[in-house]
Amino acid sequence: MKISRLICASSACLVSSASAFSFSSVAKKQKPTATSARSHPPRPSTQLYQFAQAQQGGLVNLEDIYSPRDVYSMEEWATQYGMQKADGVEMYVNDGGVDDYGLMTNSGASAGQTVVCVPADIVISSASAQQEFGQSLQQAENTIIQIDQRAQAGSQYRLPLFRLMVKILAEWEKGSDSMYYPWLNSLPRQFYNGVSMTKACDRCLPPYAGWLTMTERTNYAHFFRALRQRFVPLQESTITNRVVVKWAYNVALTRFHEVWQPERAKIIGPVADMLNHAAEPNCAIDVDYEGNVNVQALYDIAPGSPLTVSLGDPTNPTPIFAQYGFLPQDCATIFCKAMHLEPQIQELGYEFQELLFQTETGEIAPKVWDIFLYSILQQNDPGTAQQFSMACQTNDEGTKEQYHAEYYAYTLDALKQHVYGILADCENLTMMAQSYDQTMHPRVPVIVAHNTLVSQTFTMTASLLEQM
Repeated sequence: MKISRLICASSACLVSSASAFSFSSVAKKQKPTATSARSHPPRPSTQLYQFAQAQQGGLVNLEDIYSPRDVYSMEEWATQYGMQKADGVEMYVNDGGVDDYGLMTNSGASAGQTVVCVPADIVISSASAQQEFGQSLQQAENTIIQIDQRAQAGSQYRLPLFRLMVKILAEWEKGSDSMYYPWLNSLPRQFYNGVSMTKACDRCLPPYAGWLTMTERTNYAHFFRALRQRFVPLQESTITNRVVVKWAYNVALTRFHEVWQPERAKIIGPVADMLNHAAEPNCAIDVDYEGNVNVQALYDIAPGSPLTVSLGDPTNPTPIFAQYGFLPQDCATIFCKAMHLEPQIQELGYEFQELLFQTETGEIAPKVWDIFLYSILQQNDPGTAQQFSMACQTNDEGTKEQYHAEYYAYTLDALKQHVYGILADCENLTMMAQSYDQTMHPRVPVIVAHNTLVSQTFTMTASLLEQM
């Protein structure tokens, strides 16, 4: 898949990349005329040939969600364009399902080694799309900005994602005439993330997860409305097809990598976008100033290991669940789910990733106690609340401890009410999800898995609170 971690392309990085592979002889080959993120499995298989299908003409079939992904042809296509892999790096398919692919190394890799290089010639970039579509794209983006100014949803800050989506749609409607046809035909047809969930699915999610999925769907809706203004030179049958547009949005959303130099952009490097997630990844992405995408080992990697990257903050798996549609199995913490205290969180200058419960013990992060006490003080003694807020913002731990000692019983009671409330909600929401027909709601299993993680963690937290 993709990576949220960026290693800036310093001179040392470029030298390191050049020592592993050289694009001078391969990236300029004559071009051929014309191809879901999950945690890595424990027992990968590299036998992909049985799943490889002969390349068909016409459009990539998106109506059949079970249409096989032609990953093998995509790899051959990328190799023809100059993509290179270190010895022993191979595609694998999860033994549990033929639709779950990734990269692994059979030979191992040393720290700093470049294990995959994707030449700029086949990298899809939001910056390049901006140049390609020019004024027509700008007009569509102005529509997004206007919509967002009314809705205040933050869509205008995600314009690079819109550019990627437009590029993907433009290549999709070219069918087999697109140089990217093999890559498009290798992609999943079905997604399990927030954008893909129904309103019925939303009703089965706790508030924080529900808020994240609704935010993503709102952003998609703004993009879709902008396309319907018909500024961008896409076929009418494309921009009015919700299945196709949502698929393109999901491809962009789940496979991009963010770069900041020489300008901010979102890019997709075919093959590199096959990397799966881990809380402690062994690889990272480096995009050099020529636009080549390099996957580099962060430390020595043992033979037989999947190559992994980070798709997000490992302390807070719910945003990963909402964006990518899977639940990390190696997360050590989750957000405390205190969405009703979002104003207090913002006023104290805290971040969601600081307000955590430990998934293995239920232990509560200190700043969780802060936001609950701050809310109590605001309701009962605004002057004291202001003093406590100042102590939090200046990291005056001594003053904070005095307030916590004085109002401990009230904070403890508020935390108990919150934890038991979430536990009751999770039980009811999970029962509702399990009552759905999974043929109509295929995302039920990942929803239930998310709610179960929350319930198990909060049960341990409740036990700790009862002992205090």
